[in-house]
Amino acid sequence: MRIAVSGSIATDHLMTFPGRFVDQLLPDQLANLSVSFLVDDLDVRRGGVAGNICFGLGVLGLSPVLIGAVGSDFADYRSWLESHGVDTSGVRVSETRQTARFVCTTDTEQNQIASFYPGAMTEAREIDLGLLGQLDLVMVGPNDPSAMAAHTTSCRNRGVRFAADPSQQLASLDGAAIRNLLTGAEFLFCNAYESALLESKTGLSPAEVLDTVGTRVTTHGAQGIVISKAGEPEIRVGVVRATRLTDPTGVGDAFRAGFLAGQSWDLTLERSAQVGALMATLCVESLGPQEYDVDAATARTRLATAYGEDAAAEIAALLPSSGH
Repeated sequence: MRIAVSGSIATDHLMTFPGRFVDQLLPDQLANLSVSFLVDDLDVRRGGVAGNICFGLGVLGLSPVLIGAVGSDFADYRSWLESHGVDTSGVRVSETRQTARFVCTTDTEQNQIASFYPGAMTEAREIDLGLLGQLDLVMVGPNDPSAMAAHTTSCRNRGVRFAADPSQQLASLDGAAIRNLLTGAEFLFCNAYESALLESKTGLSPAEVLDTVGTRVTTHGAQGIVISKAGEPEIRVGVVRATRLTDPTGVGDAFRAGFLAGQSWDLTLERSAQVGALMATLCVESLGPQEYDVDAATARTRLATAYGEDAAAEIAALLPSSGH
């Protein structure tokens, strides 16, 4: 299966605050909020939703097509992704703008305050999916809103299966725009908050959402994953227990990579979510969204602990024998 991922490509500037944000906020002064947090450290990492998902797919042995717009400063990032099996032929290089920037501070309770500068991402709307050859599934992730709409429309018009992942752009999109992104999607990915926000902004009930998309995949953090299809019982999948909580950045992207890989391997929805849960845990144990690897033997042990020997054997047989 040739999977393409359309979405943001960014450089992440990740900082850690050695305290709790909530302790620094005065409830009666939130209308005049002006705070500064003295952080412990700064890590500059490769990121962006599309970059993160493609990295995860590459780690799992697939060759995903990355679709997005970047600046002339992308050369090192491109080499990194290509060394992990990512096809970067769908990347547009801007002549005037820098690659997008994500600046995020995380407190001791894993809460985050972040800002995102789109930069070259605004040119993603100029990318024509029709020039990328045969695509079996396109993940339409958070990106320039016009690019999200254009790529969704292109998939529908060309009969290409696609997944909707509006996530970080839900706050900036109106109900009509969100409904347009969902219509005809084979999969809809959201976390629990995003799922509620989507329903609020579109006015769609949970049943109506399932009438619009094929499969709804909702992540609930430590409470696991819920998979819904119209007329079928919900599938609930627990998490793979983490040995440490290092950095939540990119955890949702790692889950999506694992889930899509599972689908490319013709696994069931439950097994695909289990692959995604493994990837999410590997990511949260690492500092940065593209700093983890998959060791098949270790993965099998962790999967067996979480889901039993049958699941572990089935999934581990499909994992690459050694990491990148």
